[in-house]
Formats: sequence, structure tokens, C-alpha cells
Amino acid sequence: MTADPLDSLPTSHEALADMVAYQADSVVSRTMMKNAGGSLTLFAFDAGQGLSEHSTPHEAAVLIVDGTAEVTVGGRAVTAHTGQLLRLPASVPHALDAVEPFKMLLVMLREPA
Repeated sequence: MTADPLDSLPTSHEALADMVAYQADSVVSRTMMKNAGGSLTLFAFDAGQGLSEHSTPHEAAVLIVDGTAEVTVGGRAVTAHTGQLLRLPASVPHALDAVEPFKMLLVMLREPA
């Protein structure tokens, strides 16, 4: 019998933005799901916080669930607001900076082995 894929998702009825809290001068993360196929991680960034430029060998997407961030992908900066979804291609450098406090859901997709 195959496991129900919905069993691995959080059962809370909270809104995504309410599932991780801001902390002064910090970046807070909460892993919502992780398996061989990828992960879902919520982040809360205080204003002025960010992730320095880096790349990963995996495709990813970022959904802004609260606030505003400057996201740089492949040297191109965009200002992303609540509700926007951005693609982070595999092996392309990217960085994030909190213009104001913001929260995001990072969806990491891994290739099957």
C-alpha cells in the first residue's frame, strides 16, 4: 500500500504567513516537508536581513507570503511583493534581501536519483 502524499503536509489550518514568526535582526526558518523529491521551507526575514548570493544544483521557487523582498537571480534584481512567485533555476546564482520584513515559502525540487 502506498502512503497518502497528503499525510506529509502540515495539518494546521493556519495561513502560511502565520506559521513562522518574525524575530528582530534575524532570519527564521521552519521546514514544513522534506523528502527525496524536495522540500517546503517557510522563512521570516526581518528588515535588512537576507541570503547572500549562492546557487544550488536544484530547481527552486519562492512564493512571497508577506512583505517585500529584493530578489536577484542571475544578476537581475526584481522587487517581489506578497503573492508573487519567482523561479530560481538550478545552478544560477541568486540572493534575497529584505526591503521590509518579509516571509517566503521556498519550494526546492530535486531530480530523482
